[in-house]
Amino acid sequence: MTDIQRCEIRPGRLVEWTLHPTAVEAALSLPDDHRPPAYVQESHVRTARSVRQDGLFMPTWLGTAFDIPGEVDLDVLQVALRAWTLRHETLRSGFRWAGDEMRRFTLDADAVALHRNDVGHFSEAETLTRYLQDRFDTAADALSWPNFIFAAVVRDDGTSVYMAFDHSNVDSYSIQRITAEIHELYAAALEGRAVNAAPPASYIDFCVSERTEADRIDDTHAIVSRWREFIARCDGKLPDFPVDLGLDPEGPLPTQTFLHEMLVDEADAAAFEAYCRPYGGSLVGVLAAVGLIVREIGGVQVYRTVVPFHTRVKSQWSDSVGWYVGGAPIEVPVAQAADFDGALELVRAALRENRLMARMPIARVLQLLGADFRPTSPDLYSIVSFVDARGIPGSERWQGLKAYGLIRVSYGDQVCAWITRLHEGMQFACRYPDTDVAHKNMRLCIERLREFIVTVARQELVTRV
Repeated sequence: MTDIQRCEIRPGRLVEWTLHPTAVEAALSLPDDHRPPAYVQESHVRTARSVRQDGLFMPTWLGTAFDIPGEVDLDVLQVALRAWTLRHETLRSGFRWAGDEMRRFTLDADAVALHRNDVGHFSEAETLTRYLQDRFDTAADALSWPNFIFAAVVRDDGTSVYMAFDHSNVDSYSIQRITAEIHELYAAALEGRAVNAAPPASYIDFCVSERTEADRIDDTHAIVSRWREFIARCDGKLPDFPVDLGLDPEGPLPTQTFLHEMLVDEADAAAFEAYCRPYGGSLVGVLAAVGLIVREIGGVQVYRTVVPFHTRVKSQWSDSVGWYVGGAPIEVPVAQAADFDGALELVRAALRENRLMARMPIARVLQLLGADFRPTSPDLYSIVSFVDARGIPGSERWQGLKAYGLIRVSYGDQVCAWITRLHEGMQFACRYPDTDVAHKNMRLCIERLREFIVTVARQELVTRV
């Protein structure tokens, strides 16, 4: 994961694809789709509307970038992009307002067509990067539809593809799968053959099933009670990242900055994973290390955070593009940890107790709590996420294909960190408030995290010998 400034954009001829105007026009007269938005979608769009009404335009799109080596036939690439769009129903579905109610509409597959625009040649990478970011901000906006765009930068030695989506359509797993899917669809279209794969299940259908389950609970449900108690212990709000970020509580929403680097190589990542495996693996290890680090830097006695987990609990959703993420609240009494092993035990216990809570949308819980969480930021809380991406199809080729997941960094007062296990090692990416204090403390956090991982890894390697 990275931002658009760090994904190796190179000059070339820029071509764009958006949904064809005839398809957009057809959507205007569509009847309502009875399938509701997911709670996470509704929360996201309402937050975007609230922030916009307060006078701030805050892009929150996600995207992907990857290369197709060699000469590329743009007509064939367009066929592949349309085929991919048709595979994922959420991309042709949007929302409109009826008073304060969000209602879904969904374009028929037969009406989907892409419009290609040859923008022209860019000779400077910086100018092209700035153009793409501005273009994606407009075309992948949470409050407009369609809210996705595809682009290609064509050069003699190959083509770089860029795809951006409003977050309501995708999560990180969705965008990490795109490189292999588009490569396969392009190769199939080039060879004139069909792709031997059944269409994936629709995220919109998942929204129905998840929301139906969520609407069955009320404010007396055990999960709601546990969230209520957790929030009370967080001083009546969802948890921030517990180190000083140099924020002015009376000031405007700060701009954010970005950190992106490899933490450790494959040997250290593998040894760290092996050490942590008896406790549950690298996720437990990362959270234990972070807990000890914030104890050291911020004097935290209990590390409280919300851990993101995917909600693709049934195999039918495995290949589907959508926002399949929930959050589980955990409390780790790091003051009780005498060492790293002690912290591992505490994190394992916290995750065992609360992990299943991630299946209940937080937005539904907050609705039942009756709490007035007026959104002022795209993030309700800070996160530390860990994902092992090595099992994603084609991930072994990402480095050679310059494949990246893209995060739009704009405004926010929270810390969002993504730690990803790759075939090459363990990568750290993080957006956080752009203040001197936050930069100093986040730099310290990442260095201490690297030291933890390396120390544990070397201890594991010595033990093996």
